[in-house]
Amino acid sequence: MGWYTRWFGTPYYKLLYGHRDDADAAAWVEAIIGRWQLEPGANVLDLACGRGRHARHLAGSGMRVTGLDISAESISEARIAAPAARFLVHDMREPLKGERFDAICCLFTSMGYFDELADDQRVLDAVKEMLTPGGRFVLDFMNTPLVLSELVPEEEVEAGGVAFRITRCLEGDVLVKRIVAMEGAREHRFEERVQALLPDQIEEMAVRAGLVIEDRTDGPELHPFDPARSQRFVLWTRKPIA
Repeated sequence: MGWYTRWFGTPYYKLLYGHRDDADAAAWVEAIIGRWQLEPGANVLDLACGRGRHARHLAGSGMRVTGLDISAESISEARIAAPAARFLVHDMREPLKGERFDAICCLFTSMGYFDELADDQRVLDAVKEMLTPGGRFVLDFMNTPLVLSELVPEEEVEAGGVAFRITRCLEGDVLVKRIVAMEGAREHRFEERVQALLPDQIEEMAVRAGLVIEDRTDGPELHPFDPARSQRFVLWTRKPIA
């Protein structure tokens, strides 16, 4: 299994990314519901849902929410955080057979984790299959060229009494982040490997899957995407009605 099965369910991941807080999740959900004018009762899928922070706000807004994640530990926490939603341990490359959703979201750079780009294409193909005709899909990814131009090779961070030493580099077409967590005398090592997908590549995969591109923005504020300035590349799409 990939690096993500070992890393995402750990308390160290939660400590390191604690800045992705409840307010951030609420802003995303407000933007999604407002942009798509989703009515209470809409069937929404949170793809790679993690610990359920977006799902909780979606459910709190009256949506019927399903959250999928490959990490059993994250799903266990999500069920506590958002008891009104349904959560399943599931590989995002495989569609949920027989289920259709009015809207699907994939937030916080949750694609590009696989060794082969064909697997990322499978994710988008599964999204297309699971959408109702006219249903919407939003993908939040890093603006790769800007991220690489501003890459910090080495960094030390302290969170919750744990000292993190982080190194970053580009290996071929993969952005690699190596994380050493020092808790007292104990050392724990983890790794993140994300395909350095360019906005054009993501758009091409979405179109190949049969999705129609509606817009490109930067984060939940919905500012137009600016390749030279935007930290995020957010792609808004829909499934054709016919």
